[in-house]
Order: sequence, then C-alpha cells, then structure tokens
Amino acid sequence: MIILVIITLGSVVGSFLNAVIWRLRVGRSIMERHSVCPHCQQALGFFDLVPVLSFFMRKGRCHYCHKRISWQYPLVEMTTVILFLVFYLVVGLQWSLIWYLISVCFLVIIFVYDWQWGEIPDVITLPAIVIAFVFSFIFRAPWWNVALAALIGGGFFLLQFLISRGRWIGGGDIRLGVLMGALLGWPVILLALFLAYFTGSIVGIFLIIIKKKKMSSPIPFGTFLSVATLIAMLWGEKIIEWYLNIIW
Repeated sequence: MIILVIITLGSVVGSFLNAVIWRLRVGRSIMERHSVCPHCQQALGFFDLVPVLSFFMRKGRCHYCHKRISWQYPLVEMTTVILFLVFYLVVGLQWSLIWYLISVCFLVIIFVYDWQWGEIPDVITLPAIVIAFVFSFIFRAPWWNVALAALIGGGFFLLQFLISRGRWIGGGDIRLGVLMGALLGWPVILLALFLAYFTGSIVGIFLIIIKKKKMSSPIPFGTFLSVATLIAMLWGEKIIEWYLNIIW
C-alpha cells in the first residue's frame, strides 16, 4: 500500500516539477492555477495532465494544437517516481524521508534547468539552502559539520571562480556547492565533488569523441553535481566506509 502511495506522490510531484521548470523559464508565477500548452497556451484539462499516461495517450502531442510535447515531461515524472521509491526503500518510513524527498525535488529542477539552458536559478538554490540547513540540523549532523561541508562546497567553487575570473564556472555553481554541503555534511561532500568531476569528465570526453561537443564547449556541470549529490545522499557513507576498508 505504501509503495502505491509513494508512486502516486512521485508522479504528481514530478508533474508539478515540470510546471515549475517551464514557468521559471518563461517568467510565469508557479502559483498560477492552470497549466497551459507551451506552444498554443491553451489551458490544459484533467486528462491532459495525468502524469506519464497523458503523454502516451496523446502520442506526445498537444491535444489542442497537435504540436509535439518534449520528452522531458514524462522523463521527469518517471525519474521523480523512481527517486521517491529508491529513497523510501533506503531511508524507510520515517520523518527524515520528508527532507530527502524535498531535496530530490530541488535537485531534479536544478538538473533539468541546467541541462536545458545552462543555468542554475537562484530562485531554487537559495530557498533550498535555507531548507537544507534547517533539516540537516534537525535530522543529521551537528551544526559545525553541516557548516564545514557548506563552506567546503561553496569555497571550492568560489576559488575556481576567482582564479578563472568567472570563465570556468558561474555563481550558480558556488551556491549549488553550498547546497550540496548543507545536504551532505562532512566528509560526504568530498565524495560528491569527486563523483561529479569523474562522471562529468567521462561524459565530456564521450561527447567530444562523438563530435557533439568541442574542447571549448561549456558543459552543464550542475547536472553532474545534482546526480552526484543524490548518489551521495543515498550511499555516500557506505561508499566512504567501503573505500576506507580497502585502503586500510
């Protein structure tokens, strides 16, 4: 029964996240009541908004103008469901699960927004930082642990920003680094940074090989930071413990 509740919640939240992403991009309020087609601006009805199913029932097209709808919509919805399920299975049914699921929402938005448009919106990261600090102090580490991790995460990117004079990374990466530290604590923040750079390098090299990117092409690094944060939230401490057992 609880699995069905998590699946339903994840699909509904995923649909909401899609709306948030689109409204942020076009400058519309997330408090608006009705969702609309991104092409014809027609207000969507209930059967147009059923998560995942509506996309396939309408064959990936708007019911009104018949223009193609991006695959982003069902993918975000399905990804949110999967993440909600994984966090439930790993964390269990306890109060801290709320904190994890809220974190998933912020990270999914950051992932998609940076992947699509190469930006990390402050309107998402700044509230997320505040919420992450509050929940971390309640459910996780002592305040100094969270503060140290946030300082390391933000400071790491701030240093790169200063050295490169903003050519390597933007201010959004700095704030995302602070958020990562607040979510993960010390020393898991170090693992997340390593995972992000490792996966980012592999994907970047692959894109260069298949000629989708050039050496000078920017890579939406916030996407890799988001994925690395999710992995570290789920299994960070176990990965670190496994690694220490190997080297010692």
